[in-house]
Amino acid sequence: MWLRPFVLLLLTSALLPAVVIDRIAVIVGNSIVKQSDIERDLRVTEFLNGQPLSLNTASRKAATSRLIDQTFIRREIRLGDYPQATLRDADRQLAAIRKEKFRTDEAFDQSLRRYGLNLLELRSHFQWQLTVLQFIDARFRPAAYVSDAEVEKYYHDHAAALKQQTGKSSLSDLREDITNIIAGEKVNKLFFAWLDEQRKDAKITYLEAGLQ
Repeated sequence: MWLRPFVLLLLTSALLPAVVIDRIAVIVGNSIVKQSDIERDLRVTEFLNGQPLSLNTASRKAATSRLIDQTFIRREIRLGDYPQATLRDADRQLAAIRKEKFRTDEAFDQSLRRYGLNLLELRSHFQWQLTVLQFIDARFRPAAYVSDAEVEKYYHDHAAALKQQTGKSSLSDLREDITNIIAGEKVNKLFFAWLDEQRKDAKITYLEAGLQ
């Protein structure tokens, strides 16, 4: 899916119901971000990136920012009645990650334990990730019109690199690839501009000053 390289940083763990009472870190309109949400986001993100777990202030601020953006996306999905990915979709994504990153099931299970995660949290993460990708495509792709002139200009500016990457050389063979690249860039500009507008209009209250 051509959207994925642009937006994966946003697509972290879903806001799952806490099994124990924890503290509210941020209030976003009528939604909340809890301390446990921030920690879970960091654990999932760094598990997937294969990075050492860090719960320092800078990491927590980055996770908080992502989770605030997710509150806007959740509201838009709910109000617009956008479809949600299924758990079957999530399981396919999870199976692909397991195959790509882990040689054995035991290595996968050990990594989960090391990051303090469980399978349910990962399944929920991937279900949410795919839901957001579908939302972005449905919400912003129709406005990302790509003209023939844009395709031709991109081809002339990047023909050598495109040939090296794809093995294709003619404009006709590369037209679909180029169209998707340009559309992806436009979709992401529209998406992040929309997020900026949501932040401007939202009342965001930080109950932990260090997260601002």
